[in-house]
Amino acid sequence: MGSASSSYRVIYLDVDGRIQKVVFSRFCSPCDIKELFCTALGVPRNTNLSLLDSSGAMVSIDPTMPHNTERSPYRVVPMTGGQLADKEELFQNVLTQVAEQFSRAFKINELKTEVTNRLAMLEKRVELEGMKVVEIEKCRNDIKKLREEMASRNNSNFLEDNKKLTPRRDVPSYPKYHLSKETIEALRLSTFDAWQWEPNEMLSCLEHMYHDLGLVKDFNINPITLKRWLLCIHDNYKNNPFHNFRHCFCVTQMMYSMICLCSLQEKFTQVDILILMTAAVCHDLDHPGFNNTYQINARTELAVRYNDISPLENHHCAVAFQIFSQPDCNIFSNFDPEAFKQIRQGTITLILATDMARHGEILDSFKQKVDSFDYTDEEHVTCLKMVLIKCCDISNEVRPMEVAEPWVDCLLEEYFMQSDREKSEGLPVAPFMDREKVTKPTAQIGFIKFVLIPMFETVMKLFPQIEEAMVQPLRESRDRYEELKQIDDAMNEVQKKKSENLTMGGKKK
Repeated sequence: MGSASSSYRVIYLDVDGRIQKVVFSRFCSPCDIKELFCTALGVPRNTNLSLLDSSGAMVSIDPTMPHNTERSPYRVVPMTGGQLADKEELFQNVLTQVAEQFSRAFKINELKTEVTNRLAMLEKRVELEGMKVVEIEKCRNDIKKLREEMASRNNSNFLEDNKKLTPRRDVPSYPKYHLSKETIEALRLSTFDAWQWEPNEMLSCLEHMYHDLGLVKDFNINPITLKRWLLCIHDNYKNNPFHNFRHCFCVTQMMYSMICLCSLQEKFTQVDILILMTAAVCHDLDHPGFNNTYQINARTELAVRYNDISPLENHHCAVAFQIFSQPDCNIFSNFDPEAFKQIRQGTITLILATDMARHGEILDSFKQKVDSFDYTDEEHVTCLKMVLIKCCDISNEVRPMEVAEPWVDCLLEEYFMQSDREKSEGLPVAPFMDREKVTKPTAQIGFIKFVLIPMFETVMKLFPQIEEAMVQPLRESRDRYEELKQIDDAMNEVQKKKSENLTMGGKKK
């Protein structure tokens, strides 16, 4: 953990003529430090601030900011609306350009115009024409159906959108990037930073993994079919804050990393390796951004279709094999029916294992096998593959802090979107998803301590080489979030006492 002097920074602020001492961990992000300053200043946490030294020069708000003393405090100045106007205008221009590009790509404007015109025509008939009661009722029903159609288009799932199923024939549809030696080596490591890569580049990296593992050669996969399949996979991940194509890539890259680090090709068959990689690619296809609990409580179409049993994971499997049913996207076309059946069953088993509701059941089963693990026992091997995809699915905290932390923000954003909808629909809300109750440290500490570390430590019994690369980073992440929680608790206590003093002062008057 290190000494207090190395773990914490002390900065002095001038707040309305009084000196405010602020203590924070050297691990804090600039955003966390800004929120501390906002609390000290007594302004909302999302207020934009300028930090000025004694000479009036601006100081960057981050953990490396220059040390100061009580005699030379920094002055904190909230930025006014006028100062933010230029940034706001630039942001609005970017949003407008993005909206126009999406509008052209998906022809949304044409659809809206068509539906709006039809609605206007029908509503005018209802309001202005003297029709018989039966005709009016029929017209209203038509309007209702049109509105429902428009809503369903805005929230359509994969099975209703046949456009996504159409394989791309203009291959190569994405540029074939020449991967440098450094990139090829980095892809094999759990420290790989996917935030630096665009979707087309990630597609090329996925393509490289299939070639590098020998899957294309060993199973005679048509390289053009592999390209079309990966493009179709990309098109069928929604643009959610967390469950999106970048998450798909990260899970698959971590699986590739574990295959390399643990020398799994020496222990598994190539068919097993193909199943592991393909299940990772497909494991969250067409994820709607709302979890199984919401699906079941809201009685959605998916929950009804799959009888409340892992509705999302069953849907991901169905979408995956609907893509494979397209000849131009079927990378398994050279397999005989019996071999394809084995691939299909293995892939489905792994994707269904990613339902966290089954976490305890799967991990307990693996713990019973790990001390006497037998690679010739099919049940043992299947259980290990289930645990491996589970590790990869929730492996963000294995990566370096600067790579892992943005994923926490993305996940919380998706959680908050769900809890807001649950509140508006009168559905139960999980505390760990409620924006009014959860913080980053509280969200991560329990998950790392009681889910991630026990699972990775169990896998470490079979593969000791993951301790340095994966288990130790998890322990460091746990310690960092526990430090941040202590700071949050201390700040909350100070704020509480400040409020109590203000209340007591008011009563004395």
